This record gives sequence, structure tokens and C-alpha cells, in this order.
Amino acid sequence: MREAPKSLDLLEWYDHHARKMPWRVGPAQRQSGVIPDPYRIWLSEVMLQQTTVAAVRVYFTRFVSLWPTVNDLALADDADVMAQWAGLGYYARARNLLKCARVVHHDLNGAFPDTYDGLIQLPGIGPYTAAAIASIAFDQPATVVDGNVERVISRVFDIHAPLPQSKPQLTDLAATLTPRDRPGDYAQAIMDLGATICTPKNPACGLCPWRQNCRACAAGTQLQLPRKAPRVPKPKRYGIAYVARRVDGAMLLERRPDSGLLGGMLGWPTTDWGDDPAPAPPIRAEWKTQNTTVKHTFTHFHLFLTVQTAYVPMDRQPQRGDFVDEAEFSASDLPTVMRKVFEAVPVGKKS
Repeated sequence: MREAPKSLDLLEWYDHHARKMPWRVGPAQRQSGVIPDPYRIWLSEVMLQQTTVAAVRVYFTRFVSLWPTVNDLALADDADVMAQWAGLGYYARARNLLKCARVVHHDLNGAFPDTYDGLIQLPGIGPYTAAAIASIAFDQPATVVDGNVERVISRVFDIHAPLPQSKPQLTDLAATLTPRDRPGDYAQAIMDLGATICTPKNPACGLCPWRQNCRACAAGTQLQLPRKAPRVPKPKRYGIAYVARRVDGAMLLERRPDSGLLGGMLGWPTTDWGDDPAPAPPIRAEWKTQNTTVKHTFTHFHLFLTVQTAYVPMDRQPQRGDFVDEAEFSASDLPTVMRKVFEAVPVGKKS
């Protein structure tokens, strides 16, 4: 049986190979006394949930340029924040982002709690995010377990029980490796290890600082891990999206309810999404069904939207939604599925 890996070996590797992130205080900076900004750590961790680092960089940079502090974000207009979030997906995160910022601003004098127990009380902050902020921002020895860490731990200890059932076991094992010295750097180091060396396919075991302690590497099972329970096929839902353009160029948009998918986001009026949705045009018009279907995949289902378009006169009033002037309309402010609808239909000029 191989010895458990040592955090010092990983930290030495991280000191030379840490990824550069716009929200990260690197190991050399940290050791010279630079203190991470909890606001930037929190913002990045919320954005990174179920989203890639590459996708988040642009959004993060834009957010901190518009709202440099948690107090600035707390005072921002909801619609402005939701518009800047458009395209990142999982829009409940954006709603919770605002809720959390306002609690920190109004109830905590703009200061994030510096412990796991305090952080997890905030809106939208779960066990992973609380541990990440506590360790990275405040150097608390909290155990951070994301998908990269699960993969590393399952291989280091050669755990063959499938995820997600094995998550508690992997978390317990990860906790045995979390050091009291430099826990913030260690949390980022093990995530970097999973992202750059211990990758899902073709891991670079020869470059790994833990290769001498990795039980899966010794057994030759690293490519089999982590095991995952069989996926259940996602159901399909259907709907109709209505794209109406007024003769002056204004577009008919509707803000979705705060709860549910795309909550609080502007988009095209649609029917309910289900097996056989009933037509529900938002304005009286000669609707034309386009020869295109927009497909979008959410976490739990595939959505297929039939698209109908119409041009309407100036005096026509909608039953749902509001017209947005052409100068104020920006497709980039729409969530991804609504942007797909816009790109799929001829609404740019009169037919």
C-alpha cells in the first residue's frame, strides 16, 4: 500500500506551475503579503459553477470593471446585472449573486464572513463555495471538493465506487490531505492539478507531483477513474417562441418570472414548455412559422422551440411583454437560448 500523498509536494509544484487567473493572488504574491479579495474570490467561484474557466474570464473582468466591490454590486440594478450575466447560464446564480451581495452590504457592513460556518449562511453559497472562499480568501483549512478534486482523489486512493454516491467518501479522503499551513494555496493547487495534469483523458502522470503516491497509477487504473453511475437520458420538452418586430424596429420582449429557469431574464415570449404546448401568441398578428427548430439543452432536459415571427403596426398593443426600442435592443443581453432564436430567424428586416 502506497503512502498518502504529501501536501508539501503539491505546494512545491504549485509554486512553479500555478495558473494565472484574474481573480487569483498567486503563490509568490501571497507569500509576499498580498491578501486575496473575498469579493473577487466569491464572484469567481459563483461564476465557475458548472462553467469553464475560459468562459468565465471575460464575464469576471467585465463584472469587476462595472462593480469593483460587493457594495457596488449590491446597489446595481437587477436588469443591468442580469444583462451582463446573459450567456453564462444557470441564471439562479445571478439572482442569488444579487441577494448575497445585498446581505453582505446591508447586514454585514460590506465584509464577507471569514469562516465556513458564516459563509454558508449567505444566499447562494453552498458547501463547496463556502469552503472555497474560506480557504482561498481567508486561508482557513476548509476542504474544497470540485470535479477536479474528485477526480484527483479517486485516482490517488484508487476509489472505484461510482459518483455521485462516492462523493462523501472522496470528501472525507480529501479532508485528510488538507493542510493547516497554506490551505488556500493548497485548495487552488489541487484544483490546478486536476485541470492541467490529472485530466479526464490522457492524464500526464509522468509530470504529476503525486505520482509516487498514486494508487491508481500503480495499479494502472487511472483511466477508469472516477467511475460514474450511468446517466439517465434527458427528457425532451417543446415550446413556441414568438419574435415580433414593430414597424419602427422595436422588438417585443418579455421578462420571465423571478423563479424558475431563466428567472428575471428578458427574452422572447414563449408558450409553456412541455410535451404538447398550447399556442399563446403575445400580440395579435399574422404569425409565420419559420422552417427552423431551435434546440437548447438545460441541466435536466432538452428544449425544442418552434419559432414564429410577425411584423406589427405601431398602434398594436401586446397582451404580454413590452416593446424595446431598436436602439436599446441588444441580442447579446439575451440568455443563450433566446439568442439562438434571434440568430435563427429573419427579424432583421421586413419580409
